[in-house]
Amino acid sequence: MRPLIPKTPLCSMALALCLLLGALIAFPSPSAAETKDALHIAYVNWSSSVAASTLVRAVLQDRLGIPCRLVETTADSMWRMVASGEADAMLSAWLPDTHAAYAAANLDSVDDLGPNLEGARVGLVVPRVTVGRPTTGTGITNRPVVTATSIEDLARYGDEFGRRIVGIDPEAGVMRKARLAIEEYDLQGWRLIRGDEQAMIKELERAVRRREWIVVTGWKPHWMFARWKLDFLDDPKNVFGGYENIHTVARKGLQEDMPEAYAFLNRFHWTADDMEQLMLWNEESGGPYAYENAQRWMRTHPDKVASWLD
Repeated sequence: MRPLIPKTPLCSMALALCLLLGALIAFPSPSAAETKDALHIAYVNWSSSVAASTLVRAVLQDRLGIPCRLVETTADSMWRMVASGEADAMLSAWLPDTHAAYAAANLDSVDDLGPNLEGARVGLVVPRVTVGRPTTGTGITNRPVVTATSIEDLARYGDEFGRRIVGIDPEAGVMRKARLAIEEYDLQGWRLIRGDEQAMIKELERAVRRREWIVVTGWKPHWMFARWKLDFLDDPKNVFGGYENIHTVARKGLQEDMPEAYAFLNRFHWTADDMEQLMLWNEESGGPYAYENAQRWMRTHPDKVASWLD
């Protein structure tokens, strides 16, 4: 039987071309946002970092026509990437305390554009769920399950907490502070559990549901404070520091290379309430819709967006 396609060089080339076109359709070339000409933002997989970075990406692409790519990494690598020029900017520099070690090593090699959010805080957090109903029949508030109010109380309630502090990724600034707190408050036998934000939230949610004792590494702004009643433990030795700000940091030379993007990053500023609203939308809808939620936030805050682009 004769072959349907004769084995000639011309037919072989035509067949190869068809296969190539099919592959291009099935696997399209990277979009402009994936090319080397895009502005690269380094971020950490924290809900606050995802919210800020995705919103900035949406404004850059939808309003300024500047392609933008998000690069997920760890907190220490985020600083290193911007300092070395591997990334163009980050929106998640917690200063002056939480990222003090990273800033000391890299601040001379980057442009600090100042706070994009003020009044942030990190520390150890406990739930304030109560035994039974929140109030008695007479209106008196029932006692909370977790009665510890200070980091100093952890040593006394070690058995109740299982001598565990549930944390996130080990290189996060709040984890550095938590390790120091274990030393400063002489919490002998206590363990700092490493993981990520999602794992920490799952443990917190389970403890709240079961009315169990738990202490976690926490920070604000965060949507968990809108969902549950939570308190920071008092920190009389000031290990975690006081209120601080979240800064925008850019690589050296970005102002000359991409002046329009740099000007927007320099003006970008929002509040804790703004961020928590977007974070809660992200949590309710799931990760794949972060960009759509950022676009929704832009539509509902047109004046604020316009002020960044003026």
